[in-house]
Amino acid sequence: MNDPAPTLAKIEDIARSALAQLPEAFRQAARDVALIVTDWPPEHILAEMEIDDPLDLTGLYEGVPLTEKSSFDQPLGPDTVWLFRAPILAEWRDRGDVSLEHLVTHVVVHEFAHHLGWSDADIATIDRWWE
Repeated sequence: MNDPAPTLAKIEDIARSALAQLPEAFRQAARDVALIVTDWPPEHILAEMEIDDPLDLTGLYEGVPLTEKSSFDQPLGPDTVWLFRAPILAEWRDRGDVSLEHLVTHVVVHEFAHHLGWSDADIATIDRWWE
């Protein structure tokens, strides 16, 4: 593979395209969520989540799921979906059986499902990604 690695901007473009294709109700719910695409998970996130290998984290939702929000809550900042380029590219290369667009879309949908209040167990009931 001699092609240059897809840039942060390319990953973000794929992610924003995935968001634009969500059904309207989900697009509405996603509008106030910040999307951050960076090369690696920040050290404080890895430490908080007790993750030793940064390649194990392709994305993360930070915030209060819609199902738990209250009008009495004082937001500390916007809910955020993080995408981590280096782990995404490593998984894409290791798998070799999915397009980059498919993988990024999968991560985006997974993280925004957390924003909607879905747990990993809930997501696993309909997402057969790892089978």
